[in-house]
Amino acid sequence: MPPPPPPLGRARRRGARTGPAFDPALGDLELSATRAKLSQGRWTAVRSLLASTRDDWDRRGHRLLVLGDGTSAAAWAREWLLVEPGSADATALLACASVSAALRGAEQPDRARSDCLAAAGLAPEDPTPWLALLALARSLGTDDEVVRLFDEVRVRHPEHHHAHHLMAARLAERRPEAGQDPLHEVYDFAAWAAERAPADSPLAMLPVVAHTERYRVLAAGSPAFADPPASGHWTGRRARQVMKAAFDWWLEWEREDHPRNRVDLNFLAHAKFREGRAAEAAALFHRIGSHATPAPWSYPDQDPHHAFHAARSAALGTV
Repeated sequence: MPPPPPPLGRARRRGARTGPAFDPALGDLELSATRAKLSQGRWTAVRSLLASTRDDWDRRGHRLLVLGDGTSAAAWAREWLLVEPGSADATALLACASVSAALRGAEQPDRARSDCLAAAGLAPEDPTPWLALLALARSLGTDDEVVRLFDEVRVRHPEHHHAHHLMAARLAERRPEAGQDPLHEVYDFAAWAAERAPADSPLAMLPVVAHTERYRVLAAGSPAFADPPASGHWTGRRARQVMKAAFDWWLEWEREDHPRNRVDLNFLAHAKFREGRAAEAAALFHRIGSHATPAPWSYPDQDPHHAFHAARSAALGTV
């Protein structure tokens, strides 16, 4: 599972141009260093990192999913458990690694689910094992399962950022035949979450994420819709209201330390560029720096490196 965001878009076209790997750590230098050490079998670095993360649930979830995405993470987690049987952190790492492997087709989903439930049993207050299960169900589960797992995350951390993004992506895929229905459930969900969140919560950006995820679905089903200007998706009244509210909120936001803030900035920059607001997009590109994310630049069925750099160059060239 390419962490964050998880695999929400369509597969890249065969033969599409590739670029340097995206940074899954999203600028978390401690996480990057620990990931490199884990690849060498130094799992004690993970233990120290997670101990310092404590109950910062958004950060813990981000770090564990990134660490678990390494192809050798499961093996080192099992070695850790041999030394420290019953370690909640080691079991959580194994759970995330098993989910990542299952999403790659390298592990049985039932095994991944079992590992996640074992992790949940050792740390009942931790939403991370449920987040891992939600990431698995987002791709392989039923709608009822996705809703149930989302509720399990929310009861432990009501504002969980990654869980809300996963839920928006799954909801956006419902009823593609409804087209640009402004009453689609993904819009209701995003508005509900944004309204219930505290004023400084990045869930204020969720309506933009929902609008973008719906674009992914509609563009996948209609080649004509894949042309952003012709689709009207980014310039209608609802789109303008959503984008303006999110951009105004971002201008006032002071929580630059959120572990997934680059995800929100990429979604907002993408939306502003599609809307034709190049100056506002340029300000966001400056803040993003080198921390591009595959989604939403891969929408629909694009090489995300090319799409990001083309949009960035066009926006910065106008200011």
